[in-house]
Amino acid sequence: MTTSLSVNLNKIALLRNARAGQIPSLADAARRVLDAGAAGITVHPRPDMRHIRPSDVYLLAQLLENEYPDRELNIEGNPAAGPNSEGYPGFMQLVIETRPAQATLVPDSEDQLTSDHGWDLPLQTGEIAAHIKVIRDSGTRVSLFMDARSLDAIEETARLGAQRIEIYTGPFAEAFEHDTECPEVLARETQAYVLAANAATELGVGINAGHDLNLDNLDTLVSAFEPLEVSIGHAFTADALVYGLRETVRRYIAILDHSVKAQASQ
Repeated sequence: MTTSLSVNLNKIALLRNARAGQIPSLADAARRVLDAGAAGITVHPRPDMRHIRPSDVYLLAQLLENEYPDRELNIEGNPAAGPNSEGYPGFMQLVIETRPAQATLVPDSEDQLTSDHGWDLPLQTGEIAAHIKVIRDSGTRVSLFMDARSLDAIEETARLGAQRIEIYTGPFAEAFEHDTECPEVLARETQAYVLAANAATELGVGINAGHDLNLDNLDTLVSAFEPLEVSIGHAFTADALVYGLRETVRRYIAILDHSVKAQASQ
């Protein structure tokens, strides 16, 4: 089974927001990557609306429902993020009203630059347990953003009823970047991800992966373990400036296909 590619459109929206108007169009970008073979679209609507706006979430949800019913919309965010005076309706309202295929719950603060840590379970169990039930009851799959080295916390995700976890791959990407200087660090980091994936799988929890993945490091990660889905946005957008959206999708999918074939031949 090939790992699915979900393209994060946050940085496309960030570029659009730099000027008035709708250029570049999120709908056009979504169509291009989906037509090129991406399995889904990811968005992370933050309360400050620095990139994805609530209107984008509704638009993309409708687009996938009408034109790509076999693809998935993944909405990321902190379920505790409520409505504000700037027009953000609250994360939970966005999820309940748009009913995406997946909601990835992330423990971000409102002013956080980017997601950089997973849930601290069981310490934060009370913050998300009720939200998980509400989201699951609405028909949306729940994924929790988790750190690879927190095996006890990963066990807690199963007790909470999460169907998947998204393993935070920032530490892996950093180790990969410095592999030539410290190859043993990358080996240890990669093994931590394998152990986390095995622990989740034994509990019946599916594995996603995301953050700082790119054309250089993706094969190493997916060859170590086979996540169900990778979500890639920042590097994907940078690559698209060079190769174009369709060709960038093709390159990422080629890596995912190659990794699966390599695993099958072992």
